Amino acid sequence: MFKLDDDLLKELGLGTLPPEEKTKMLSHIYETLEMRVGMKLAEQMSNEQMDEFEGFINKEDEAGALKWLEANFPNYKQVVADQLEQLKAEIKASAPAILEASASSQTQQ
Repeated sequence: MFKLDDDLLKELGLGTLPPEEKTKMLSHIYETLEMRVGMKLAEQMSNEQMDEFEGFINKEDEAGALKWLEANFPNYKQVVADQLEQLKAEIKASAPAILEASASSQTQQ
């Protein structure tokens, strides 16, 4: 599907971030993507579906949640891809500011 790794950061113009900031940025990208995909899919769910899906999430059953999504929302991978592309565009646009902030915080240390 897709990988959240150093290659992605290079693609986004953030390949020169220090290692600890790369880790934080990848974590931020993952959490933001997860939230956006969840919100997008939630818009399409009935209350019953929402309850079923939340049951998997509350039990931290990631495999069950994925299986449920595949059965109930076969287009969910496209939703993930669309949201990732949107997020990548936003990050690319902000990359110079992110790098500047990183350099500034490095100088202050």
